[in-house]
Parts: sequence; C-alpha cells; structure tokens
Amino acid sequence: MIMHNGSVRYLIFFQYIGTKYSGVMKAPPHHAVKGVQNYLEDAVRSLKPENEISLSISSRTDTGVHALGNSAHFDLQRQNGKPPFAEEVLVDALNFHLRPEPIRITRAYRVPGGFHARFRAVSRTYVYRLAAGVTHHSCTPLTDANLCWGLRHTDLDVGAMRDAAALLVGTHNFSSFRALNSETAFKDPVKTLDKASLDLGDAFVHRHFHRDIQFWELTFKSRSFLYKQVRRMTGALVAVGQGQMSVSGVKELLEAQDSQAYPHNLTSPPEGLFLTRVEYHRSDLQPYTQEDSQS
Repeated sequence: MIMHNGSVRYLIFFQYIGTKYSGVMKAPPHHAVKGVQNYLEDAVRSLKPENEISLSISSRTDTGVHALGNSAHFDLQRQNGKPPFAEEVLVDALNFHLRPEPIRITRAYRVPGGFHARFRAVSRTYVYRLAAGVTHHSCTPLTDANLCWGLRHTDLDVGAMRDAAALLVGTHNFSSFRALNSETAFKDPVKTLDKASLDLGDAFVHRHFHRDIQFWELTFKSRSFLYKQVRRMTGALVAVGQGQMSVSGVKELLEAQDSQAYPHNLTSPPEGLFLTRVEYHRSDLQPYTQEDSQS
C-alpha cells in the first residue's frame, strides 16, 4: 500500500444564508451565536484529520449578510497515510456533515501549499437586492424574506441612481463610505471600484407572485472593499433614488474622504447583501498534484 505523508491544501467555495449566524468569521467558544466558519471547521474535523484544522476565509461578511460564492483554504492530512480526498469526494463529505445548516460547499480545488484564499483573490463581487413597494414586511414573498431590503415606495429615480453609481466607479479614497472598526488605521482607504450598476431583478418565485413589488439589484465589483463599504454605498444610492440626496451630494460625500461625513441611519441593512463571487487567476485553479511542487 502506498503511504501518503504530509498535508494537502484545499480551496473551497461555499454558500450560506447568513440570517442566523454572527457573520462568516469564527465566533469565540463562549458565544451563543456561531459564525459560518465554526460550522465549516467542525465539518472538516468530522473527517477525522491528523492535523489541527483552521480555515482562512477570503472575504469577511457580517451578521445577516449572505454568500453565493465565498471561499476559504485549509490544510488537511488524513490519518494512517491515506491518500488525499479527491475534490468531488471532499465536497460531498463536507456537505453531509454540514446538514441541516443553510451552508453548502459548491466546489473544491487542491492548491499549492503557498496558496492563500484571501490574498490570491483578484476580485470580489457583491449584489444588493432591493424590493420596492413593500408597505409591510408581510408583503415580501416568503422565499425572499430576509434576502432583500424592502422599500415602501416603488417610485425610485433609477436614472439618478445610475448617475450617482457612475461617480463611484474608478480609483478613489472611499473613507466616507467605510464604517470605523479596530482595523481602520491599518486599511488603505483607496480602492478601485470596477463596477457599480443598477439592474432589474426578480423575486425568487416571480412567476408565482403577483403583488406590485419591483425588484432591483445593485452590483459592485472590486479587488477588495472597506468595512461596510457596499452597504454604505447602497444606502447613499437608495437615498438618491428616493430624492433624499442629490447626485452631487454623493460626489461631495466621496470627496469629503471622512467617515464622519456619512449621514446617520443611511447605511442599508445587511439582509439584502450577497457576496456572489470571488475570482482567482485561472492558473490558480488548474488541476494540481504533489508532483507539481517538486518539478
């Protein structure tokens, strides 16, 4: 029998409905509400690895925020010299141990030992779902509950919102659009926003839903984002659409480069936000074997 020594690094892509979690990052043991990472690491430990398990998450999301395509890497060494798991076997095994949590592994790749899920990512895409015409939370389709931001009125100035979004595209100091936290002093506020767009969306069961609710999707793409940047940009764009802020007001806010300049109570709620995609260079996701690292 061939013995396999050493650990193997895997990159996984995963989805989750974030409503019940403290966020994607691991919560301390004494916290009653856990993070998605707690459940992912428990699932890997259920495979009875030889090594200690610790995931490195590529993209942080907060309480109530969802993901269709977050990613993480971890090292796994099987006991008794067993061969590494094939990627599709690993996906099935982890999903088995994640039941019944609303967390799903979608893909897995074996990657070199120096690969890092966070630092090798070349872009991240977020989509914020809006539901205009929700006069009461009970008007939202059950399949969209906690998965969109319900706005009372349907009359959004879409043209003004798109004009304001265009001002955000490019390389700017986004200090006005970040919330302060313990990492603020260490994070460069200059980011390049590759995309900020507003498009028509749908209810998840639009063919079977007949209330006068209009769904919209705001899409933002960048290599990385500041803390709560997407939710703050969304809040400002919705304020423009509702006539509470002008397009020039967004420009002035961007140019202020001051987190304190952002209006109170304007940040959009977490439940409409989805991390939809984390991208890597195609070469990072090519089939990899241990022999590659020795050639």
